[in-house]
Amino acid sequence: MTDRPRPVTIAVAGGSGSGKTTVSNAILERVGSDHIAYIPHDAYYKDLSHVRLDDRRTRNFDHPDSLDTALMREHILQLQQWQPAEIPIYDFTQHQRTSQTLLVSPQPIILVEGILVLAEATLRPLFDVKIFVDTDADLRFIRRLKRDMEERGRSAESVINQYLATVRPMHLEFVEPSKRYADVIIPEGGFNTVAIDMVSERIRSLLPRD
Repeated sequence: MTDRPRPVTIAVAGGSGSGKTTVSNAILERVGSDHIAYIPHDAYYKDLSHVRLDDRRTRNFDHPDSLDTALMREHILQLQQWQPAEIPIYDFTQHQRTSQTLLVSPQPIILVEGILVLAEATLRPLFDVKIFVDTDADLRFIRRLKRDMEERGRSAESVINQYLATVRPMHLEFVEPSKRYADVIIPEGGFNTVAIDMVSERIRSLLPRD
């Protein structure tokens, strides 16, 4: 046990391609990554190695059931108790978990990022600050298309089909409604440096004084 104060836990949510990762990276840079334990929800996709590759590609990766949120919650609780957590490493090109894990050490700030982190009722009570990155749908789609083609080896057709079949309907059903739980809404994602600076300054103020 420790008498240290519980780490401040911050959620960054928003639609796919909204700029969540850009905002999170900006916070890490401004506040200092040595003060922050970073936990991306994307790392917790359920392993599909038992499923044929062609079938994996058609799965709905934007529904809450596609993620092992219970394991993520367990890891957040460990970090809040100043215990390290070994988070999964996911291979987005093969749609399966790798055999490796990433050891995340406890820090005074825990930053949790993902499209569905505010949609999950089991996660919301763990967050002290809840941020939603709000970006127009056309910009989100363009960013997702560019990312999936350049970083994940996807074809334009497959990205478009997935967006229409699952990404857009799941955004409307789960992600957009979760905005009402946010304490802070950042329009235009990573381009909104004023909002990012204000949020980062607030987070810095929460760090324990030496």
